[in-house]
Formats: sequence, C-alpha cells, structure tokens
Amino acid sequence: MAIVDVTIIPIGTNSPSVSHYVADIHRILEKYGDKIKFQLTPMSTIIEGELPVLFEVIQAIHEVPFEAGVQRVATNIRIDDRRDKTTTLAGKVASVNEKLQTNSTIQE
Repeated sequence: MAIVDVTIIPIGTNSPSVSHYVADIHRILEKYGDKIKFQLTPMSTIIEGELPVLFEVIQAIHEVPFEAGVQRVATNIRIDDRRDKTTTLAGKVASVNEKLQTNSTIQE
C-alpha cells in the first residue's frame, strides 16, 4: 500500500481560481472509490492504494484540465511507499495523535 500526495496545476487559465478543476478531479477519484482512498487538503489531494493503481489514477486526473481545454498542466507527485509494514492515511495520523497524547518528544 502506498500513499501519494498529488497536485494538478493547470497553467495559462483565464482565472486564478482552480476549484472547478479540483471538483472535476475529485469526480474522477470517486470512480476509483473501490480501489483507493483519497482525501482533499487545502493544497493537494492525498491518495492511498496499490502503487500500480495509483499511477493509473494519477494519469487519469492529470488529463482533467486538458479535457477542459487547458493547454499546459504541471503535476507534482510525492510517493510514500513503505514496504516493511502496511501504512494507511488513518494510521499515520493516529500515530501522531497517539504521540501528542503521551507528550512524547523527539529523542536525538
């Protein structure tokens, strides 16, 4: 299971607003709902799933602005692919919350 942080950036649009592109991208993500989990953040979208599926999803959402008539798109991708144990979006957040509850500090 991998986690991907992805940002699709349409370039050369007539408006600084991109929320309608984001909405269209999330409609595509919903079509993959049986294969992935995803979460919208203020700056990007986080997707969880098997890596080959995630690459397929990234390609599909990268195409969204092109399909809307944009001539240039930049896509930023960060992949967290941990293979020594299974990680999930919820698990990563729970781990930090657990440490917050125990007042743990970083040990050097």
